[in-house]
Amino acid sequence: MPLSIINSFASWVLKQRIHQIELFLKYPNEVQEELLHNLITASENTVIGKKYEFSTISSYQTFAERVPIATYEELQPLIERTRLGEQNVFWETPIKWFAKSSGTTNAKSKFIPVSNEALEDCHYKGSKDLLCLYLNNNEDSELFLGKSLRLGGSSQIYENNNTFFGDLSAILIENMPIWAEFSSTPSSKTSLMSEWETKIAAIINETKNENVTSFAGVPSWMLVLMNKVLENTGKQSLLELWPNLEVYFHGGVSFSPYKEQYKKLLPSKDFRYYEIYNASEGFFAIQDLNNSSDLLLMLDYGIFYEFIPMDTFGTPNQKVVRLADVELNKNYAIVITTNSGLWRYLIGDTVRFTSLNPYRIRVTGRTKHHINVFGEELMVENTDQAIAKACQVTQTEVIDYTVAPIFMQDKEKGAHEWMIEFKKKPADVGLFQKVLDETLQTLNSDYEAKRYNNMTLNPLVINVARENLFYDWLKERDKLGGQHKIPRLSNERDYLEQLKEMQPTKI
Repeated sequence: MPLSIINSFASWVLKQRIHQIELFLKYPNEVQEELLHNLITASENTVIGKKYEFSTISSYQTFAERVPIATYEELQPLIERTRLGEQNVFWETPIKWFAKSSGTTNAKSKFIPVSNEALEDCHYKGSKDLLCLYLNNNEDSELFLGKSLRLGGSSQIYENNNTFFGDLSAILIENMPIWAEFSSTPSSKTSLMSEWETKIAAIINETKNENVTSFAGVPSWMLVLMNKVLENTGKQSLLELWPNLEVYFHGGVSFSPYKEQYKKLLPSKDFRYYEIYNASEGFFAIQDLNNSSDLLLMLDYGIFYEFIPMDTFGTPNQKVVRLADVELNKNYAIVITTNSGLWRYLIGDTVRFTSLNPYRIRVTGRTKHHINVFGEELMVENTDQAIAKACQVTQTEVIDYTVAPIFMQDKEKGAHEWMIEFKKKPADVGLFQKVLDETLQTLNSDYEAKRYNNMTLNPLVINVARENLFYDWLKERDKLGGQHKIPRLSNERDYLEQLKEMQPTKI
C-alpha cells in the first residue's frame, strides 16, 4: 500500500476522536462526575472499597469526606501487597505492571501501579489523542510518510512474584500496539537498552538512514541525542539529515530554557513544537493549539481531578477543590483518582489554569521543588522563564541548573545560590546575573518584595558549573536518560552541595 494512502487513512482514523473530545469540552464537569461514579462503583469490592464503604458513596462530597488525601508513602503498604501477588486490593482487575518512578533523583524508588485500563484508556489513548489534535490543526501534515524517533527510558523490565516493573516508557514499549511499533524508530530492542551511552550510539546508527518526520522525548535528553547525531553525521542541522521533519512532541521538563537551542538545530519557521504532560501515574494534558504553551486537560482518561490551592497546601487550613471550582492563574497541587487504583493521590506536581472554558493548564513545578524559605514562593515556572530571558539578552545557552537557599546566619541576610552549566557561557556573568534577578522580580511579586532594597534577600549568587557536571552527577547515581532530571529548586542545600563537591577546586 502506498505511504500516501497510509498517511491519509491514519489521519482520518485519528481525527474521528475529535467528536468525543468535543463532548468533554462541552460538558467537562459532568464527564468528571460520571467518571468518579464509575471508578467508585467498579472498586466497591476491593480492599480499599470495603474500607471506605464505596457501596454507600453517592456524591463527591461523601467521597471527599470519607477518603483521605494520600501520598505514595501512605499508599505503599497496599501497593506492596499487590506487588507480592495479592489482587483486588485497590483496583478491581489484576495489576501486574508497576512503573518504577523515574521522575525523582532520590535513591528511593516508587512503584506506581499500571492497570490494563490505564494502558489502553489513558497512556495509549493520550498518545493517539496527541496525534489526533496535531493532525486536526495541521491538515497538510505528512507525519505518517515517515517515522517518529522516540527517546525513552533505559531500564529493562524486571519480574518479581509474577509482577513486572521498569520505567513507564519500557512498560509502554513492551505493551505497544502494532500501529505504534510500525510508525516508530528505533526498534523496541534498541529503545530498551540499559546502558545510556551505548544506547545513544545504537539509536544514531539505526535511525540516521530512516525517514524521520517527528521526535518524541524529554527536551534535555533529546538535545543530547540531537547534538550527538550532528557530531556523528557532520551535518549542520537536523533538517539536512531528515528533510521531512515537521514536529517535536516533548514533555517531562519545561521547554523554555532549551527553545533557542532547538531553533538552531531545526532552522525552519514551519517546524512545530507540541507539548504533553504525562507521568508514571497517568497522561494528563496535551497542547491542542499550534504555537501555544497551554495544555488541554484531558477529562476522559479514567482520571478524576482535584486540586489544592498552594497558598493553603500543607497548612491546617488546607482545602481541596474539584475541577468546577478552580480559579484562573492560581497555583494548585494536583490530586488524582485513577483507573489504576490511586485514590486521592497527591502526585507532587503543581499547575495553574490559563483557561476555564475549556480547561487549559500550565505546569508550574513540584510541591517539593520550590523555594519558600523566606516567603518568596519561587516556582520552577518562574526560574525557567527567567533563565530563558537571561539567555536571550546575553546570547548564551544553558544546559542545566539548580537553585538552593543561602540561609540567614547571624546578621547576614539570605539569598539564592545557583549552579548553572552553560553550553555557551556569557561574556559577562554579572550581566547574566542582573537580568536573571530582575526578570525573577517581574515574574514573582513575592520574590520582588523580598529583594526590595535587599531587605530580606541579597542578590542571587551564580556558580558557573564545569563541563558535564550535571551529566556526571546523574551518571554517578545511575540516572542517565529517560525521565531523570535535575531538581530545579529545593528548600534544602543537599543537591547544590553535592554538585559543588564535584566542581574543580579553585586555586
